[in-house]
Amino acid sequence: MKALYFAWVRERIGKTDEHISPPEGVATVSDLIDWLSDQGEGYAAAFENKKTIRAAIDHAHVKHDASIATAREIAFFPPMTGG
Repeated sequence: MKALYFAWVRERIGKTDEHISPPEGVATVSDLIDWLSDQGEGYAAAFENKKTIRAAIDHAHVKHDASIATAREIAFFPPMTGG
C-alpha cells in the first residue's frame, strides 16, 4: 500500500510518501502506526503521540481501529484547524 505523510508528520519522517508492506498481524490503523513507529527515529518522532494522528484510507477519514486489509492508500496527518 502507499503511505502518504502530511504537515509535521512528513517533516519528521522526511518523506512525502512511500510504498509499505506491513507484516501479517498489522491489521488496523493503530497497528500500522505502532509498526511504523519502529521503522526509525523519524517515524518514532512523528507517531510518538499517536492519539493526535489522523488517518484516511483511500481518501476517507477513519478511526484508529479501522481495518487496513483492503487499503490501497493510507494518509497520516495532524489534527486540522479551521480558518
